Amino acid sequence: MTNLLVVEKVIKSYKEAVVLENVSLQIADKGQIIQLKGINGSGKSTLFKLIGGLEKPDSGEILLSSNTNLGALIENPGFLENFSLAYNLRYLASIKSRLNEAYAEKLCQTLALDLHSHTKMKNYSVGMRQKAGIIQAIMEKQNLILLDEPSRGLDQESLQKFVTLMNQLR
Repeated sequence: MTNLLVVEKVIKSYKEAVVLENVSLQIADKGQIIQLKGINGSGKSTLFKLIGGLEKPDSGEILLSSNTNLGALIENPGFLENFSLAYNLRYLASIKSRLNEAYAEKLCQTLALDLHSHTKMKNYSVGMRQKAGIIQAIMEKQNLILLDEPSRGLDQESLQKFVTLMNQLR
């Protein structure tokens, strides 16, 4: 069995504050849902940024296997604010491959977003932006998905749809 992810003895600090100290973990296979819990400021988002390659550890190793297709929603999702959801998803998909419009449409319907709306992202509510961030993290059928506080801003109905979607993906 090949590990999708190996984090080995990772240390990360900002100035004098050590945020992560000798963190190690392995994710062996798809189909797992793993929850990282900790108080605010304990390093969960930092760990996700390190895994996603947005930051570098001070020491230690982070290894993604060659068959790992990483998707991530880390902290506040960022978008091209003056463009629609469809434009943003197409743009993000163009980085690695191409957008499967039918799958993106299905995800949007599941989370009650309109893929064909001309509404600019800057006019989306916090919950709508969060749903769009979830969609972009899973729309290319990624096999390792990092979701940082994915329920932020979701109403109860959207939260239930999100949980159902995660169980289907698993």
